[in-house]
Amino acid sequence: MPDGFNLDTAYSVDSKVVIVTGGGTGIGKVYSKRLAEAGAKVVLADIANEASQQVATDIRNEGGEALSVPTDVTDEDAVQAAVDEAVVTYGGIDGLINNASLMSVLPRGDWFDIKAERWDSVMAVNLKGIFLCCRAVYPHMKKRGGGAIVNISSGRVWEGNPNRLDYTTSKAGVIGLTRALAREVGDDKIRVNAVTPGFTLSETQLASSSSNYMAGRDDGKCFKRAQVPDDLVGTVMFLLSDAASYMTGQTINVDGGLYMH
Repeated sequence: MPDGFNLDTAYSVDSKVVIVTGGGTGIGKVYSKRLAEAGAKVVLADIANEASQQVATDIRNEGGEALSVPTDVTDEDAVQAAVDEAVVTYGGIDGLINNASLMSVLPRGDWFDIKAERWDSVMAVNLKGIFLCCRAVYPHMKKRGGGAIVNISSGRVWEGNPNRLDYTTSKAGVIGLTRALAREVGDDKIRVNAVTPGFTLSETQLASSSSNYMAGRDDGKCFKRAQVPDDLVGTVMFLLSDAASYMTGQTINVDGGLYMH
């Protein structure tokens, strides 16, 4: 262990200022609530403004600290405004979870039927959005003396799942971005890691998936049960904590043992 390692605080996110894109819906909603319960100051940056505001209100009513800022991650000005508001409110930024993603609204189908406009939309949210958010928080993390960025990819990249080629491709790009950015910002003590969740029964996933599609999803796992958002919380919190201070450029797969790498 490095000099000064404090076992009592190493795994804590208490008082850390963390931005969660897509933090008011789906898995992001769970990240936001659990981080607040652990003492973090959470900034929910979500295009779904009404839902996000409600989650932030719920967090505050339960004694936590949360701010909701309407944010389209594909809009450079909107991203910058969200980051600026977070800094004004909480004094800086310690962590960023790039969770916002375009997936549940995408019809499953043959790759050849994907229109160019849809391809561009998926890449804009799932890749450009991460780039814009990372770039906006960078000077504030650098000023802070370091920080942690957690990019949410997808377990689809390990199999190359068909029927949403644009989505799978964008999530593979997240891993490349994570690795290259980790080398760019290492000297600034900023860590950049990725997580690949398996098929997770979030609210949005349940709303867009039929029972036939979900059937048999757990058969190849070591843990033969459905994955839920809380299964991802521990990994994400670890990557945000000081316990992961010497870990960067990595991708952690969380899928109950379906894929191993």
